[in-house]
Amino acid sequence: MTLHPEIQKIVDTLPPASLTPPDPAGHRAFEAGMVPALEDRTPLALVEDSAIAGIPVRIYADTDAPKGVLVYLHGGAFFSGSLDTHDHVGRALAKETGWKIVAVGYSLAPEVAYPVALNECFSVLKEVASELDENTPLALAGDSSGGNFVAALTFMAQDAGFDRITHQVLYYPSVDLDFDKDRWPSLTENATGYGLEYNGLAPFNSFYLEGGADPADPLVSPIKREDLSGLPTALVITAGYDPLRDEGEAYAAKLQAAGVATQLKRYDSANHGFIVNFSWIPEFYEAFADTAAFLNKG
Repeated sequence: MTLHPEIQKIVDTLPPASLTPPDPAGHRAFEAGMVPALEDRTPLALVEDSAIAGIPVRIYADTDAPKGVLVYLHGGAFFSGSLDTHDHVGRALAKETGWKIVAVGYSLAPEVAYPVALNECFSVLKEVASELDENTPLALAGDSSGGNFVAALTFMAQDAGFDRITHQVLYYPSVDLDFDKDRWPSLTENATGYGLEYNGLAPFNSFYLEGGADPADPLVSPIKREDLSGLPTALVITAGYDPLRDEGEAYAAKLQAAGVATQLKRYDSANHGFIVNFSWIPEFYEAFADTAAFLNKG
């Protein structure tokens, strides 16, 4: 299996990863410039900007009777990404799952230090839960660093005795912020030429780590938590050409070994970020159908 040709066309135009951390403002401005015009986005019955627990959120629904509520946490190496850059993900999740989606516009590094953003997401999660009927399913989903937050939040919830989370969905999650290249074979196999590169991992995550996030802490590197038993049922989706592939799959295996019902699917011809960057390709849009099947099973 080779990298999908449409992805290959894009990565062939990218320069090698820099060893220097990016300028956060410049990077965010570049991302903002790539956001499609409102009229070009998938129409839904409801798209509404609001705030929950004082944190900006965007709420999506495509039915008057959602099957559940999913709190979505965008990726971006903890310093980038926004409600706008990941708006199409929220729309696709609402359309395909039939659930209400609450996307969280949490604060970014380096403007805030660890664990401010994580605590913001937990506050939103608890507030959302407080307004639900006890029989309404409540899921968490996130991509990349958002997947890191999903895993960490399941720990925080379990440790606090908060048992309302029914599902967790992790798209190519960043679950090990120890970037020793020998830790996972995919860090070497997919080190260069596939978009996200090994040399870019430390610079991109530097804002979060320099803000007090310790890679040895399971809330920062979730794969380091010893006991994963009793966590919500999980769906983990990985990409074949992703440096983070192996840590995501190892985390899924660790969940399974702890007795957590876990589904793992690898998109062999995809790279890191494909759900955000390449879901316009039908075979990658299928990840949203995978999510719907997982959430609505039984």
